[in-house]
Amino acid sequence: MLRRHAAQVLLTALFAAAFTAQAVGALLPHLPLLLAATIASLAAEGVLHRWQRGMVTVLAKTHADLTVRHVLRDLLLVFGLLRLGEQDRETVYAPLVAGLLAFYALHCAIQALSVLVRRTRTLPVVTRNIDASALRLSAAPPLLLRRPGHRLLVFGLPSTAGLLATVATDDLRCAALGIALSLGLAVMGLFDLLVRLLPSRRPAGEQEVLDWFDAWLAEYRPTVGLYFSGGASSAYQANMWLEPLAQLEGRPLIVLRERFMVQKIAATDVPIVCLPKVTTLMRLEQSTLQVLVHPSNSGKTSQVLRIPTLKHTFVNHGESDKLSSCNPYAKAYDEVWVAGPAARERYALAEVGVEDKDVVEIGRPQLDAVLPYAGPPAGTYTTVLYAPTWEGWDGNPGNTSVVEAGENLVRALLADPGVRLLYKPHPLTGSVDPRAGAADLRIRELIRAANRERTGSRPVADGELERRTKELDALTATDGRACADQVERMLLQSTPEPGRADAVARATAAWEEAYWASLPEWEHQVVTDVRPALYSCFNRADLLVSDVSSVVSDFLASGKPYAVANTSGLPEDAFREMFPTVRAATVLAPDAAGVPKLLEAVRHPEKDELVESRAELKRQLLGPDEPPSQVRFNEAVQTLCSASREHRVRMAERVAGEIPGPRGALDEARELELDATAEN
Repeated sequence: MLRRHAAQVLLTALFAAAFTAQAVGALLPHLPLLLAATIASLAAEGVLHRWQRGMVTVLAKTHADLTVRHVLRDLLLVFGLLRLGEQDRETVYAPLVAGLLAFYALHCAIQALSVLVRRTRTLPVVTRNIDASALRLSAAPPLLLRRPGHRLLVFGLPSTAGLLATVATDDLRCAALGIALSLGLAVMGLFDLLVRLLPSRRPAGEQEVLDWFDAWLAEYRPTVGLYFSGGASSAYQANMWLEPLAQLEGRPLIVLRERFMVQKIAATDVPIVCLPKVTTLMRLEQSTLQVLVHPSNSGKTSQVLRIPTLKHTFVNHGESDKLSSCNPYAKAYDEVWVAGPAARERYALAEVGVEDKDVVEIGRPQLDAVLPYAGPPAGTYTTVLYAPTWEGWDGNPGNTSVVEAGENLVRALLADPGVRLLYKPHPLTGSVDPRAGAADLRIRELIRAANRERTGSRPVADGELERRTKELDALTATDGRACADQVERMLLQSTPEPGRADAVARATAAWEEAYWASLPEWEHQVVTDVRPALYSCFNRADLLVSDVSSVVSDFLASGKPYAVANTSGLPEDAFREMFPTVRAATVLAPDAAGVPKLLEAVRHPEKDELVESRAELKRQLLGPDEPPSQVRFNEAVQTLCSASREHRVRMAERVAGEIPGPRGALDEARELELDATAEN
């Protein structure tokens, strides 16, 4: 942090010194000073845009943005040229000044056209996995034309270089050539944008897109949807439900609200629509969509809850004993779906307005990927997964162990020569409490230091991981070109090829096998990338150390030993009583004194006194093994869909009885019921 601030202060001082020196060099006039200061200013621009992008915004807020800096730099060069020569130089340099003014006028015109083009390419509906070619989609304009700062820097560089050369050589042709090149680049950019505004080159207009969307809904006839809204780092909450959603009976759909989230959703064949405006969202009321599944609460959830034709269910993005798992907002949904009896009891005890009749136990369909316990560690090392949760919004010190116990736990684990540590912090660690972020960095340094002290053979690099990475990236890539915009991505991310989902699953399994095989068995790992996934780490671990979180509930599916850090300040008995997920865990104090005994129980199962407790808690938290969770999830969806269709029929009959006239709504409701009966 201090290093970054020091670099920003140094760069600001360099800009101030360079422009001051350039002004002095132009006023005196002093040719070497003018040249050196201008070159230093250009070098500072390069450093700014290459390594200090955050300062671009800071300078813009002080009205010292790139346009101002570039104009000032060229103005001082022209002023210096006028001061260096005789009195009649004003007339000689007038065409150059006029050329510069024309260039800046073109820069402003390009920016205006760029805004217009961006508006024509900002559609009211953004899609993925849907053929939207009828909307006249096209490739995005060059990135340079969409970024005014970069554009001015690149297009204006020839003119600045030409002026510099003229200052050094007193040859007007250098400045004239540089300004001519800048004008040529600007005219080319202007022409490119003008062509994109032609009616035949523009994407479809707003009403045309909405009509197309209505037609697509009528053709696809979705039945169940996953509704999600949130920040960039929260996409994992939706991603964990993609595979269960794809395996449902019917025609699933993913409904998003933020445009950026379209690319944050992981690889899936399920159609995705992003509806940023509430007015567009309300068009779902006239569709065949019957149920929306909500993995999280957000401010925009209340908007979709107003659609009377839909049934809504809250599935959450994990099961834990934290208060957030029984939020009072849950009573706004028609049903709340939980993994097992423990969550049902949790809602009853919380008294947040969720009635027991509205709670449905469906298990955790995601956990099919978690392998069962296969015995004690068979190799040289005991693999321990430390996966703490984040600090949360309420400031409760018991939320995360990272701050008060993280370093002690990691030191105790690293002190055992037979331990291999996998550290996977929560993606939001440090986002609320800076102390958590600082502790996380210290833990990573402890792991790096421990690795430096270890030696051993490394797997031979055979290129398998690289091949598997390329294969998986090719199947799951969602961004296309680096400069692609939403319209271009909609064109590229059309209807997926048949069988792509199965290919992704096979490629993911092959990648995970190659990834773990590429790592030395003795080397500790910090796992922060999207891959490998948490469940892949579960399958490699012999022991989990975590906090009171959904990670513990999910890990119970494996039947392996686990431990929970108690940083709540409560005595152990009270801690176990308050948090049911801890009842089959080894509770670790902040000083991590119990780690050696815990490792002994993992390596010698006869000393593990919690085997039966884990099996019982697994049934309590996750429900029975039969029928499988995916089956129960599907049954819950179909039941709620049926309730939604019956509700539509009742409402349509009521409206038809109260308002005589066309019976389109009633006919459509009955048609939905007939379609569902035929499919079943």
